Amino acid sequence: MSRFLSRNTRELIPYVPGEQPKDKVFVKLNTNENPYPPSPLVMERIRNFDLRDLRLYPNSEGAIVKQAVSKYYGISADEVFVGNGSDEILAFIFKAFFDDTEKIGFPDITYSFYPVYCSLFNIPYIKVPVRDDFSIDLSQYPEDLKGIIFANPNAPTGIYITPSRIEELLKSRPDTLVIVDEAYIDFGGESCVELISRHDNLIIVQTLSKSRSLAGMRVGFAMGCKELMDGLVRVKDSFNSYPLDKIAQIAAEAAFLDTGYFNETRQKIINTRQWTREKLKSLGIQVTDSKANFLFVKIPEVSGAEALSKLRQEGVLVRHFNSPRICDWLRITIGTQEEMEILVEKIKKVMAG
Repeated sequence: MSRFLSRNTRELIPYVPGEQPKDKVFVKLNTNENPYPPSPLVMERIRNFDLRDLRLYPNSEGAIVKQAVSKYYGISADEVFVGNGSDEILAFIFKAFFDDTEKIGFPDITYSFYPVYCSLFNIPYIKVPVRDDFSIDLSQYPEDLKGIIFANPNAPTGIYITPSRIEELLKSRPDTLVIVDEAYIDFGGESCVELISRHDNLIIVQTLSKSRSLAGMRVGFAMGCKELMDGLVRVKDSFNSYPLDKIAQIAAEAAFLDTGYFNETRQKIINTRQWTREKLKSLGIQVTDSKANFLFVKIPEVSGAEALSKLRQEGVLVRHFNSPRICDWLRITIGTQEEMEILVEKIKKVMAG
């Protein structure tokens, strides 16, 4: 390790992204990518883009994306912030609103980037245990927290919390900033966006990587009151004034305009998820009631690490997290119907030994 690294960087335990295979063709169900291509309108807009315009800087605030989001959700463009994927936006949130003076909290089982950001920005934090069924118990978060963040539906469990329950938290904790990471909200949940007008302590984060098939474009956005979004702009303009390139902006706008394709493909994923869940349950496999584009499963009498390895040998990639409470569980992305039929057969083979 380089002797020039800062102590903070040396001590960081970085987030580990899912495997992007190079050696062979797999049924790839490990990184929650959408199995369907982007909207035809997205592809048309990209094909028609005048490449000569790449000599110019993009719009710094992603104005056309902000407008598309505001129109889709019926909120003001001032209540929208766009950035280079939701991960960057989450980093901006941690930097803009938290420091080393007050703690934040999040579930012990959730998106594993949250503790990484805390370590990166020297933010003290606590992990609040989820219940035995993996549901988040919002009543267990201490009163002295500056912020609370969780994914909804949660990752990697897929467990969902209704907006009404989240509003109870917002009402009871007006001085706590609540960040709801809605990366998977389009696969069966209801966004908390309607709560923005009533609560100035809420930030919602979404991404176009999952339900809108644009993981390769890196586009995300946040929604909240204007004062909170202005705080994100302050950090963005101190770090990278132009986070979204011109092509990403036109692709993102088109993805929001083509609501027909969006609804068609997400419904396919929901239907395939339900089919897969029932098939796996019929085999005696534990499966959470996921509202995301993945399932969280536990194969009886097979450890998580062993199941991961055996499925890989069978040409299927899934995700395993080596954390004590979930080390025997797998997160399995919902692919096409054909891919999930292959998965079920391969799991049967693993179970047969």
